[in-house]
Amino acid sequence: MMLVMLAGALCGLGVLTLVLQFDHGTGTAASELARLDAARRRSSTHLSLTADRRHQDESLRVRRLGSRIATLLELRGWRLPAGVRADLAVMGRSVEAHLGMTVMGALAGLFAPGIALIPAVLFFGVGFNLPIWLAGLGALVGAALVTLQLASEAADRRRDFKHVVSAFLDLVSMNLAGGRGVPESLSAAAALSDGWAMVRIRDTIESARLQGVTPWAALGDLGEEMAVEELRDLAAALALVAEDGAQVRQSLAARAASMRQRELSDIEGRAAERSQSMLVAQLLLCVGFLLFLIYPAVAEVVGL
Repeated sequence: MMLVMLAGALCGLGVLTLVLQFDHGTGTAASELARLDAARRRSSTHLSLTADRRHQDESLRVRRLGSRIATLLELRGWRLPAGVRADLAVMGRSVEAHLGMTVMGALAGLFAPGIALIPAVLFFGVGFNLPIWLAGLGALVGAALVTLQLASEAADRRRDFKHVVSAFLDLVSMNLAGGRGVPESLSAAAALSDGWAMVRIRDTIESARLQGVTPWAALGDLGEEMAVEELRDLAAALALVAEDGAQVRQSLAARAASMRQRELSDIEGRAAERSQSMLVAQLLLCVGFLLFLIYPAVAEVVGL
């Protein structure tokens, strides 16, 4: 039965490979040219802006593998969920590198059960009859762990970014109070730190200047890309200053204070959760110690 299932899986994989090889979609010439240009940019190692250097630590082989997968997904109109793309933007990783790491995680999960059974086969004589469903489950778990780890790291990094945005609001408010215009206030506030979050903001403002886009619109796009509501609110407030001449300096300061208050409440909430988890761990230790104490008496009564 195992050989039959393995043969069926290999046949299905061969059919899928043939379908993917000859099914190139029904795009027009313009869309095909755009796809080729996008694939060339994904495989390129040229780094033009500081913001692009956040991809320089990615393995070129992993990125090329992910580029092929991304091309197949684009041909069929499939995209990663918005939450995953926002997490990738926060972490400064490309979609291609994430897809490549997901494939590698799936392969590791596919072969991990078989490797784990090698000691049992060698020393305990256990039969090496690894079910295919167990290997498939390991592949799914390996692929899911990559996304779960990305979400966990992105949550911490997004929290740090929001903290920087609150400080950035204060700096912009102080520059506006000094009589500077909105673009000058944004550039001056972003130039006061070399942290990764402030560098992202500074590169966004610089890119907007080179492209002829208003800096608040670029900041709004960055907030949309990274799923940071506070940055979108800042862009909307600055747009009011530029379009309607509204004086929002005090409003920006109030937004910064509100963000810090929310951050403080969030920190207190996380501290309370950790305190509760520590309390549960202490209770479990006490229960185990009590069982250790009463076990001799119970064993004597029962006659064990």
